[in-house]
Amino acid sequence: MSSTYPWLSSYEQGVPATVDIPAITLQQFLADAARQYPSKTAIRMVLRYLPLGLAVQAKLSYRELDELSDRFAAALAAQGIKKGSRVAIMLPNCPQQAVFYFGVLKAGGVVVNTNPTYPPHELEPLMSSSGAEAIITLSGLYDRVKQIQPNTNLKTIILTDMSDHVTGLFRNTVNKQLAAKGLYKKMSGGPGVFYYKELVGRHPAKPPAVQFDPATDTAVFQFTGGTTGLPKAAELTHHNLVANTTQMNAWFTGVSPGNEKVLLALPAFHVYGMTVGMLFCIAICSELVVVPDPRDTNHILEILAKEHITLYPGVPTMYIAIINHPRVTEYNLRSIKACLSGGSALPVEVAQKFDEITGGNLVEGFGMSESSPVATANPIAGRVKFGSIGIPIPSTEVSIVSLEPDESGNYKVLGAGEEGELVVRGPQVMKGYYNNAEETAKTIDADGWLHTGDIARMDEDGYFYIVDRKKDLIIASGFNIVPREVEEVLFMHPKVMEAAVAGIPDAKRGETVKAFVVLKPDQSVTVEEIRDFCKENLAPYKVPTFVEFRTELPKTQVGKVLRRQLVEEEKAKIAAGGNP
Repeated sequence: MSSTYPWLSSYEQGVPATVDIPAITLQQFLADAARQYPSKTAIRMVLRYLPLGLAVQAKLSYRELDELSDRFAAALAAQGIKKGSRVAIMLPNCPQQAVFYFGVLKAGGVVVNTNPTYPPHELEPLMSSSGAEAIITLSGLYDRVKQIQPNTNLKTIILTDMSDHVTGLFRNTVNKQLAAKGLYKKMSGGPGVFYYKELVGRHPAKPPAVQFDPATDTAVFQFTGGTTGLPKAAELTHHNLVANTTQMNAWFTGVSPGNEKVLLALPAFHVYGMTVGMLFCIAICSELVVVPDPRDTNHILEILAKEHITLYPGVPTMYIAIINHPRVTEYNLRSIKACLSGGSALPVEVAQKFDEITGGNLVEGFGMSESSPVATANPIAGRVKFGSIGIPIPSTEVSIVSLEPDESGNYKVLGAGEEGELVVRGPQVMKGYYNNAEETAKTIDADGWLHTGDIARMDEDGYFYIVDRKKDLIIASGFNIVPREVEEVLFMHPKVMEAAVAGIPDAKRGETVKAFVVLKPDQSVTVEEIRDFCKENLAPYKVPTFVEFRTELPKTQVGKVLRRQLVEEEKAKIAAGGNP
């Protein structure tokens, strides 16, 4: 890369302008770690701390993780999974999630990352469009999968439980607690239904021999919402994800391989948790401590203090919950070295307060599912500019271009201080959207630039700032929410005539969902009735936080709802001290 890029002068000492990306598969990270640190704990889940230093936990060493994933790959091959087969993993964070992830890859398959909170009508189009042949999920979610199976290609269902690697003494207690939450169900398998522990118990640790081309072979389908609400699977190759993991390793200059403890409260089915949490941790041969429920701040504080966590990637919501916790001063959090925040804007006061409490560096970055995900970040121990998403990471180019192309189809590159669309180019940029050439062509231009849909500007030092968004997309706690998805559910309500959904500013989530509803004549309904209806038909993070009833919605002359006007009205109301 040319030294003319302004951001290179802001790189902290030891961060290179470019990185050499090894031509390896993702599973090679695990194989290398297992060879170097066979007895070291690779992944651990602490469900509860007990007196006398005991804990209800589940853990796997690097040797165990490598062997179990070998066994699981052999089991998948026996079920007909081969190179290119898509296998959905629909789980909250738990140790065996890594077994499945690497097992699918070793079998030559493609991991289809799937949110376990999706109700059937959201899950079905993902399974159909991905062509997934198998799905791995909790026993408590079996009925949900069975409901959609006839309309998909799913032939194999593999069930696991959060307690599968918990010490036998506590397993029954854990299962009872999980059953109360609908996450555990005692049942017998049927045709095409298998249990994880039984499968790995009867297959040898001999994965099938698969020839890989890391540059072109897809490793992961990462679903991302489009403005139409139709699911799009970003195809991330082994090379894409190896590249981003290697870039992160170069960015975190203070990392000590084999000695870090990474807290993964971000869900591993999310691209951010997968790469910056799981893959990065395994690449540096360190210990991954996973938390199934990121909202349990009491438990997260306990883990941070008792486990002496050193790296804690997250979204602003998580850090806000920590600094505002009434008992935060009772915990020693000084082991934290660094935290990379993404998903939404990181408030300055949050970063400063977190640094005061922990002594660690909390910096903001930017990424997308389409970029594996990290594209920019503030230096960990260098010059941080609050309010900025930072500077491009090694081997990454970022530019600001005109919002629309000229008559020749070319975009004008804009200068410092000018606002335009943020575009990214680098080895972490996806192969494309699966089976969707049209959307791929709209997103990645002929020169390889990924068009993010975000309006941004660059300052003289090469730091970038998000200003606005081209797309009607809501980003709440790092999750993308397409307004149309929520609106379609609202239109299903028998008393709703019109509805519009917008993202409004939220101190904790960055943005949150607000629904504007016009009822049919002579109808009445409460806010809670609308929210309860949405809860039945949407993943929890998509349910409107606020509902406002109106007699009409602002529209253009052709009848299109002016969603942007609703957002501006809300911002003005909040600025004036009013409530959403």
